[in-house]
Amino acid sequence: MSIEVNTVVTGPFVENTFVVHDTETLDAVIIDPGDDPGRILRTVEQLGVKVHAVLLTHAHIDHAGAVGRILEKLKVPFLVHKEEQFWLDGLEEQARMFGVRAGAAPKPTGYLEDGQELTFGSLRFRVIHTPGHTAGGVSFLIDKILFAGDTLFAGSIGRTDLPGGSYEQILESIEKRLLPLGDDVAVYCGHGPETTLGRERRSNPFLR
Repeated sequence: MSIEVNTVVTGPFVENTFVVHDTETLDAVIIDPGDDPGRILRTVEQLGVKVHAVLLTHAHIDHAGAVGRILEKLKVPFLVHKEEQFWLDGLEEQARMFGVRAGAAPKPTGYLEDGQELTFGSLRFRVIHTPGHTAGGVSFLIDKILFAGDTLFAGSIGRTDLPGGSYEQILESIEKRLLPLGDDVAVYCGHGPETTLGRERRSNPFLR
């Protein structure tokens, strides 16, 4: 299996949406469709991949704003942690607050759990519950690639001042759940450039 990650930078929050696929089978998932559904769908079409699911690391507007519009075109499962239902229920309110577009969020097909193994065609992801930015934040691990949402950034960490956020929890999530995965794990972040767990362990000023 050879994994390719295509990043689509979306919306006014400059959020990273990921189209992840196996280059041999063309099985794919979309992670965190925040905005610009047309660009995301064009990327899917250009790659010629078969999308099996839409996954969310968390349900803030900048990561979930395009979910409904994506699922109008792609009839696939939609999965998120149950603690994120609070944010999904308020998605339209979030959109009004920030002056962006988002319809009502569709009901999740199912809820993600810590340690769950997800299989979509040839793709196999492990779900890692990483609360702190939000109560139901998760990261997704496939091979040596980690999709960390807004838990960990290159040189920084996610904000913890919104409902459900906790500075202590986000540090614990990073230090106890993510860093032990290994220095060679590539990290694709919700905003900004990718990094590695080794680089963040050595140089991220927020980590002890």
